[in-house]
Amino acid sequence: MARITASVYTSHVPAIGAAIDLGKTTEAYWKPVFQGYDFSKQWMKDNAPDVIFLVYNDHATAFSLEMIPTFAIGTAAEFQPADEGYGPRPVPKVIGHPELASHIAQSVIQDDFDLTIVNKMDVDHGLTVPLSLMCGQPQAWPCPVIPFAVNVVQYPVPSGRRCFELGKAIGRAIASFDTPLNVQIWGTGGMSHQLQGPRAGLINKEFDNMFLDRLIADPAGLAQVPHIDYVREAGSEGIELVMWLIARGAMADIAGGGKPHVAHRFYHVPASNTAVGHLILENPA
Repeated sequence: MARITASVYTSHVPAIGAAIDLGKTTEAYWKPVFQGYDFSKQWMKDNAPDVIFLVYNDHATAFSLEMIPTFAIGTAAEFQPADEGYGPRPVPKVIGHPELASHIAQSVIQDDFDLTIVNKMDVDHGLTVPLSLMCGQPQAWPCPVIPFAVNVVQYPVPSGRRCFELGKAIGRAIASFDTPLNVQIWGTGGMSHQLQGPRAGLINKEFDNMFLDRLIADPAGLAQVPHIDYVREAGSEGIELVMWLIARGAMADIAGGGKPHVAHRFYHVPASNTAVGHLILENPA
C-alpha cells in the first residue's frame, strides 16, 4: 500500500521565487533565508518520495472571483507554471499522478468531504516556490506532484478544524491506495503576514513559534483555534496556516501511530514583508 513517510511545511513567499530566479540567493538580505533550506535540500535527496501531495493556495491564477472552490484537487497528467503578471517562473512543468489523485478524490468524497476535481489548471508560486526551496533548480522536479488548492483568499475560508479533519481523510485515502508508494504531504503558506491596510507588514514571531510548537506537539488542540484568532494575531494572510493542518492531520500519530520525528525546524524574519517558517516531520519507520 502507499504510505505517507513525512510531512513538509514551508512558507511560499513570491519574492523568494524571484530571488531564486534572478540569482539573488547569496545576497546579504536573502542568504539567511536560503541557508535555512540547505538541510532540507539534502534531506530531499536522501528521502526522495515517489509522489508529493502539495497543499497550497491559488493566488487568482487558476481560479478567480468567478469561481472559488474551497478544496480543489489536480488530477491532470501535468500542470504548467502560471503567468502571474510577469511571465511564468522559469521552472519545470509539474508532472501529476492522475491515478493516485483520482483515488484520493474518490476516497475523500466518499468520506463526506466535497472536493472540486480539476483536470486542467496552471500552478502559481504557491506550489512552485516550495518545490524550488526543497529541490533547487533541477531540469525536472524529482517526482510527480498532486496539487491540492485551498481557498484562503476569499472569505468564507475553511476552519482549521475542517482542514485537520480533511487531512485525516487524505491520510486514510493514501493508505488505501494499493500501490507501494512513498508519499510526502506538504502544507504551504504563512506564516504571519498582512499585505494591506494599517497593519500591512505585520509579523508576530510569538504567534508563529507557538504555532510551530503546537503543530508538533498538540495538533488536535491547534486545530480548534478559530479563524478570527489567525487574523487578529497573524494578519489577514496568516489564515494560510490552516493549510498546514491538512498535512499534519494526515500524519501517523493522528491515526494512532507513533509520534513524528522533527527532522528540521527553521524560522526567519524577514523575507519580503513576512516571516518564513519551515518544518519537516518524519513518520516512524
